[in-house]
Amino acid sequence: MPALRDEAPVFVLDLGDDENRFSPSWLETVHSLLDTVVAHPDPAVLVTTGSGKFYSNGLDLEWLTANSDQAGKYVADVHELFARVLTLGVHTVAAINGHAFGAGAMLAMAHDFRVMRADRGYFCFPEADINIPFTPGMAALIQGKLTPAAAIASMTTGRRFGGTDARDLGLVDAVAEEPALLEYAADVVRPLAGKDRGTISAIKTTMFTTAVTALRTA
Repeated sequence: MPALRDEAPVFVLDLGDDENRFSPSWLETVHSLLDTVVAHPDPAVLVTTGSGKFYSNGLDLEWLTANSDQAGKYVADVHELFARVLTLGVHTVAAINGHAFGAGAMLAMAHDFRVMRADRGYFCFPEADINIPFTPGMAALIQGKLTPAAAIASMTTGRRFGGTDARDLGLVDAVAEEPALLEYAADVVRPLAGKDRGTISAIKTTMFTTAVTALRTA
């Protein structure tokens, strides 16, 4: 399950050591840990990462199949996590330690910055290959962060991008070797700790109004 470490001013949110899929309990835990970060009185920034082979494999399709009557609420809950991270009042960086697929890649995309492991792991939107179209909110989130060419190359192909290719396309901002990944990511946001949280959240909300509105519209 997700866990939070306080390495002031950096909070490290470890998404877990398995596929880190978005089960309802996983989502609830992540929101609770985000509550801790935003309520902290001292300057703070956030790094998210995984501790196994995956950053996140995204939607919990097994749970969703078994609970299809709850699909609408589940998708709304996933959308809300994306919207919250997208507009969080502290600066955020995803330290992509391994595979980021589907909604897991979208969660990374919701961060302010992304640093990916250079030697292993894929960044992939597999929707075109698994026949699950993007919701309007998901599409708006991705397109709000990418050039049109990068959006087409990643959203319509199902292609798996290694770290260097993901950087070259603009899916991530930088790559780092695995031993240095967390520290590299932390260094990206550490100098930004202490900025007014209301202002930062308002700026992000304005920047990404289209995505936030789409994500939070039922």
